[in-house]
Amino acid sequence: METTIKPKWSPSRVLLLILFSMFAVFALFPIITLTIASFKPAQELMRFGLNLNIDPELFSFKNYSYLFTSESLYLNWYKNSIVITAIYTVLCLLISSMVGYGLAVYQFRFRNTIFALVLITMMVPLEIIILPLYKLSISLQLINSMWGVILPFIAAPLPIFFFRQYASGLPKDFLDAARVDGCTEFGTFFRVIMPLMLPAFSSMAILQALFCWNNFLWPLIVLRTNEQLTIPIGLSTLITPYGNNFDMLISGAVLAIVPILIVFLFFQKYFIEGMTAGGVKG
Repeated sequence: METTIKPKWSPSRVLLLILFSMFAVFALFPIITLTIASFKPAQELMRFGLNLNIDPELFSFKNYSYLFTSESLYLNWYKNSIVITAIYTVLCLLISSMVGYGLAVYQFRFRNTIFALVLITMMVPLEIIILPLYKLSISLQLINSMWGVILPFIAAPLPIFFFRQYASGLPKDFLDAARVDGCTEFGTFFRVIMPLMLPAFSSMAILQALFCWNNFLWPLIVLRTNEQLTIPIGLSTLITPYGNNFDMLISGAVLAIVPILIVFLFFQKYFIEGMTAGGVKG
């Protein structure tokens, strides 16, 4: 006869459940408030601000319909953000993982020095290097193009550090076996190492996609025309000294959450595993 083990609900476990539930409510509160406000007219928001009051008579989809009119460039901004984020995330993960893997596995001169420089780069704020980075972008004719947003950051220090830490903990027997079988160094990386580093790729995919999707300062400097703008910059143009278009601003902000939410749900299976493993190995 099979016996089922009932979970023990100790006072400490119940307390933790209540505590984390409160944290979840606090975290979701701004999103819920913003979603409710996106169905209200702008006049209601100006009078009462953001709140949780639900009035069925005021609810409508007009705010969302404005986003898809011919006069609106929102869909164009949305497409730009998706394309830039997708390309940046793929290139950043590929290049950073190869650099991190090389720093972890291969023994060569100045390896530790290069790794120290990567760590130092993580401490340098973007504002300090904006001017030389802008001059370099002008020299390479990257202004007002998506490559001007993508290329300066595809070798990011945080993913390099993370992949290096993760690769340092991988068993070296897999590398030796691949080389004995005649696999090249690139073949070893793509066929053996990348599958083993899947949790690390998932974790960094979420973080780097979030960084690129929300990036505001550098795209604001590089992009010039309205057709080339991304979501954060495009929505900021709706707030002007001559009037604020809260109808499109709030509904557009709600829709801007969807891609990152999809990315997180897609990679969440390996997210915690990759973050914890990459943080302790090395």
